[in-house]
Amino acid sequence: MMLKKQTLFSLFVISILCFSCKQVSTSRVSMSFEKLLVNTKPNPTAIENKQPLFSWVITADGFNKSQSAYQILVASTENKLNENDADIWNSEKVESDKSTFVKYEGKDLKAMQSYFWKVKIWDEKGTSSSWSDVQEFQMGLMKKENWGDSKWITLNKDTRTSPYQFRDYKTGRMGNQPAKKVNGFPASYFRNELEIDKKIEDAQVYVCGLGYYELYLNGEKVGDHVLDPAPSNYDKQAYYVNYDITEQLKSGKNAFGIIVGNGFYGQNISWSRDPESNKKGVSYGPPTVRCLVKLNYTDGTSADFYTDKNWKESTGPIVFNNIYGGDTYDARHEIGKWNTVGYNDTKWGNVKVTSPKIKKISASQIPPIKKLKELEPQRVFKCADGEWIVDFGQNIAGWVKLNVEEKKGQLIDVITTEALLTKGKDIFKGSTGGGANGMTQIYKYICKGEGVESWEPKFSYHGFRYAKITGISRKPDADMIKAVLVATDIKETGSFTSSDSLLNKMHSISKWTIVDNVHGIPEDCPHREKCGWLGDAHAFCEYALYNYDMYDFYKKYMEDIKTQMRPTKGHNNPELKFKVPTMIAPGKRTSTYAKIDWGVATMYLPWYNYKFYGDDEIVKDYYEPMKGLTDFYLNFKGENGIMQNGMGDWCPPLWDRRRNPSAMECDPIISANAYFYDVLVAMETFAKMNKDVSYEAKMKQEKAALLKAFNKEFLVDILNTKHKWYQSQTATVQALQFGMVPKDEIETVVNGLVHNIVEVKGGHHSTGIHGNRYIYTVLSENGHADLAHQILTTPDFPSQTYVMNSGFTTWPERQFIWEEMEGPTNSLNHPMHSGFSAYFFESLGGIKSTIENSGYKVFTVNPEFSKEIISTSVSVPTPYGDIKNDWTLKKNVLSMNLKVPFNTKAKVLLTKNELKSIQINGESFNQFKKKNKVEINKDSIVIGSGNYNIEYVKF
Repeated sequence: MMLKKQTLFSLFVISILCFSCKQVSTSRVSMSFEKLLVNTKPNPTAIENKQPLFSWVITADGFNKSQSAYQILVASTENKLNENDADIWNSEKVESDKSTFVKYEGKDLKAMQSYFWKVKIWDEKGTSSSWSDVQEFQMGLMKKENWGDSKWITLNKDTRTSPYQFRDYKTGRMGNQPAKKVNGFPASYFRNELEIDKKIEDAQVYVCGLGYYELYLNGEKVGDHVLDPAPSNYDKQAYYVNYDITEQLKSGKNAFGIIVGNGFYGQNISWSRDPESNKKGVSYGPPTVRCLVKLNYTDGTSADFYTDKNWKESTGPIVFNNIYGGDTYDARHEIGKWNTVGYNDTKWGNVKVTSPKIKKISASQIPPIKKLKELEPQRVFKCADGEWIVDFGQNIAGWVKLNVEEKKGQLIDVITTEALLTKGKDIFKGSTGGGANGMTQIYKYICKGEGVESWEPKFSYHGFRYAKITGISRKPDADMIKAVLVATDIKETGSFTSSDSLLNKMHSISKWTIVDNVHGIPEDCPHREKCGWLGDAHAFCEYALYNYDMYDFYKKYMEDIKTQMRPTKGHNNPELKFKVPTMIAPGKRTSTYAKIDWGVATMYLPWYNYKFYGDDEIVKDYYEPMKGLTDFYLNFKGENGIMQNGMGDWCPPLWDRRRNPSAMECDPIISANAYFYDVLVAMETFAKMNKDVSYEAKMKQEKAALLKAFNKEFLVDILNTKHKWYQSQTATVQALQFGMVPKDEIETVVNGLVHNIVEVKGGHHSTGIHGNRYIYTVLSENGHADLAHQILTTPDFPSQTYVMNSGFTTWPERQFIWEEMEGPTNSLNHPMHSGFSAYFFESLGGIKSTIENSGYKVFTVNPEFSKEIISTSVSVPTPYGDIKNDWTLKKNVLSMNLKVPFNTKAKVLLTKNELKSIQINGESFNQFKKKNKVEINKDSIVIGSGNYNIEYVKF
């Protein structure tokens, strides 16, 4: 009996130990899921790809924590989401450290269906996590047939009668000719009613507007998007948006209303006389819309409601709308509660069913454009003619919001501009005054005279800081007028701050300049052009990626570039035809085929996206177009081995292509070939990723040939010195950045660059957008961080500090001596000049991804900075979580607080002397490595995940 009791007790103890061991092995406390994403989004709707990509971010205690395996379950219902019943996909345990962009490999996913998923992982010791929380994703329409019986509808009859429907149109090329009166396509109002007599389980609406649209249900706007959807090459690729309206629908009758404006689709006014635009016109046709509502009832039945011939149409108070000119709203022509149940639409006409030319419709995956912020007047004053000027204190993209009380028929004009005249007595229209596009940006409101009237535009946005307002009877204030920042809602995910307030201000200005210029595409400016110039796009891409979630944004823009491609003859071999993008994408304003230094955006955007996110999908999706374009540029090779093509280092100091072309000191051929060499490096990598062995070999051969030719043609001695360079600051900076300088010449070339900056230019840059992107990083990497800081912070022209001291809150297009001019001409909001600010992250913060282990799977840490800077803090977003590096310098001792995310490694670059002095988490390096896994290389140490305090003497 005693033996039996002892046996039972032993079994009890063993079971307790086993249970405890099990608890340890499943590590339910030390590992937790911070983010769970499908196609980089939490619980997304309207997924279009058949193999969605799963990612997860883990938080784990301790050091050197990583993933060794994962298991994903996907099910059609939440109840089935377990290892026994998962009916869509059970990946089983997969031995892999991949925790980002894991491709779905289950059963075929069905359009408009919802799916549930969860994941668990095993760490480097084989310890498993708990299952994650349940997540959901929903498929989109996926193919054209799923639009069912829905039709495209457009306005049948223009019934506008307001005399304010007309605007003046006059381009600079029209000289003394009188302005033309234009009115463009009208804003269209559509309505219909739906009766519901069953209980709804789920209701989804899918809307594709060719032009901008707003959708209403029972008098309320659906969603918080504005200026929807993003512009595209509409005839080849248009985008729809999906909304869940289950809660908004009610039993009985429901009223649907849609307003459609021109946007970029029906833009038949501006650029219509531009010699570099499409000769057949820049409009795709009258704005049109297609809408489908999918209703699923609790009894298992379903129904569709959609746009067709039964919808009614009207025009309304928006009597003019143009993306460049602005909106005109005549409140006397309001049409009541037109989007509510029971509205009397007997006087409305019947819509026109149409068939626009369109090849493909996809769900929009990028963040929508939204109203992001309201700004109040910072200063209000009268100008020379007695009218009021409002200063909002910040140059933004968006519109004004009015609350006015005036008599019936009173016209209120709001002219929005970026600047005042130099003497400040009036607004300076500059690039907002029309010029090449022919339309001055103005908002017009005509009062109905019934008390306080509130209004803001729907179908246009402007770039401005100031507003001149006429037609009001009192001084404007914050109750009367506000400015609204309107832009694509890209999420800010990175951060930078330093001990230098000037650099912090530059960072802020750089961010403002980018946010003001993202409206579904990366623009050049938000007023005069609103165009996606390819050269501008790649110039600021890396800085944008450090700061914002741009994953889907650049994938969408790559589709714009791809669908912009058109057959183009080869240069050396005209009998060959290549697919080549134009200088601008998307749209019918094209500006000829893309020269090398602009067209390389086609390769750079996938290159940077892959470098920052680690997803090879963008590389594989666009490999063939990139390959074809590379071959096109190789067709410009001259007898000297140099491609005879290029636009040049855009907008260097004092440059004007007509009045002062020689200010572009870098020969366009040199800078274009430097870029092309870097692109050949990328294409060699892309060929290897796509298992294209022959093309990989070709790229390797072309790269070596160009390197030899480039140095033979362009590397020269600087007279009366022992230095060499590539004949300009920009070309020299590019050659150093892209690894084109022979190793035994690097020192003499760096000295040549420094010589020109210090001795010739008096401590200033002479670079445009190509050179300025890299000059500060290159100087810092090559032992001249103090000079980089000096160039940036000297108050003299043309430094960034000079620009800030001139009162700009965004970066201007040109580098001029502003105080000598009547007003600051050209655009004052050009993000191509924000590219240099990547220096704040890659040099001062010291954080860079690597192509060998892209997406920050392995990243380098190496702060390089001036002695004028004593602290910097950066946060860099990655698919694995945020990298954080906060450092301070005291008496030559650098102290870094470094956060390395789970499942990644940091390669801390060190000199031999720095390695000798290093301490980690308060211990000597030898003590630390006894307890922790550390890889030691001749120029670095590699550490796994965790929070570290690293100190060493900075040499």
